[in-house]
Amino acid sequence: MEVCHIETLGERIRKLRKQQKLTLEALAGDELTKGMLSLIENNKANPSMDSLSYIANRLGVEVSVLLEEVSTQELRDVLEKAERLYHTEFDDLTDEYEQLITLVNPYVEKLTQGYESARLLEMYSRCLHQEKKDGWQYYSDKAAAIYEQLNIIPRRASIGIFRALTKFTTHDYAKSLEILLLERSEIEANNAYIEPMTRLDFDYMEAILHYAVGDSESALQVMKSGIKFSKEKQVFYRIDHLYRLAAAHAMMKQDDDNYAYYIKKLTQYGDFADDKNALFFARFAEIHYLNSYKKSFKEANLLLNVILNKGDYSKEYGPFLNLEQGKSLFGLSEFEPALDFLKRVTISDYIHHPFDLSIFYEKEAYEALCHQELGNHTEARRLIQIAVDNISRMPHSPYKDFIMKTYSLLTK
Repeated sequence: MEVCHIETLGERIRKLRKQQKLTLEALAGDELTKGMLSLIENNKANPSMDSLSYIANRLGVEVSVLLEEVSTQELRDVLEKAERLYHTEFDDLTDEYEQLITLVNPYVEKLTQGYESARLLEMYSRCLHQEKKDGWQYYSDKAAAIYEQLNIIPRRASIGIFRALTKFTTHDYAKSLEILLLERSEIEANNAYIEPMTRLDFDYMEAILHYAVGDSESALQVMKSGIKFSKEKQVFYRIDHLYRLAAAHAMMKQDDDNYAYYIKKLTQYGDFADDKNALFFARFAEIHYLNSYKKSFKEANLLLNVILNKGDYSKEYGPFLNLEQGKSLFGLSEFEPALDFLKRVTISDYIHHPFDLSIFYEKEAYEALCHQELGNHTEARRLIQIAVDNISRMPHSPYKDFIMKTYSLLTK
């Protein structure tokens, strides 16, 4: 890892002097000696404020330029490196967050103004939180204050959303929604104009959190408002995420018409934008719908095999695909192979929404059903109890209904 060098006052004076092709004698003039100036440049003597003002005047810069402990260009270089680390693709992610912390750490107390400082503080605080280290709130607040001073509302809003998400990741969904609504109301009250993309970020997160607390009507209202706004403004940022939400809502309501409509819109968007994630979700949603709602296990298994044979998907989708493969094989009465796939299912540490968790909590229910069919009744009852314990904390959903129905079937 490259060690970051922070430019000292003396180095800054010497660099500016050389840039202007001045000798020590020329810069020293009548008020400083060559020897004293040499000591200052080598950080062996500290100039008085009068001497500093004199040096700045002869260099043609403000005193603040000399006192700046990190140059703007240096911060821009650090920011460029930090952005590359922060935006590492999921499949390639290893210790990039730790690297970013190490990169920015020597600068954090010097980051007091300007976009570069705010953005570095923002990413630094997020990485600290991701790595479960203390102090992220302090640096997040510093970044928010700088963004407010600069009137950079989209980035200030992003911090507000992040503050809400920190509670979301601990599954305190009600507090997460409370924080988001407060952040949104404050930003909208203090700014006459909110950029469309910021508005859509808020709409998307608010819909997500309304669903998380079990308020599907409010979620649907916000979601539809966001889709309508996106079309009116011809700003299609977040539209794929909103279509995904709308399709999932229609799926859980078993509203075939709206489900088909939103999957079609999502596919059209994916084709137009060449968005592989949107297209994958549309295919995966169809498999999930066939398995969980239509019980068309053979058709679901055929579609799954197409995806698995191509292998053209991010590793983050692996657990979802293993789960669906296990479900479809169970439905085809292939109980041993189904168990093999279900045992591979893990819940990644970035899965936090109660509906996603509820889908994964079905794993033990399907394992229990497989063991029941294979005559392993004790193991079946053990597994379905795990599923019930997990799902009890989740809001109502078809997945919760399925687990409770399976529990009644296996324990009667």
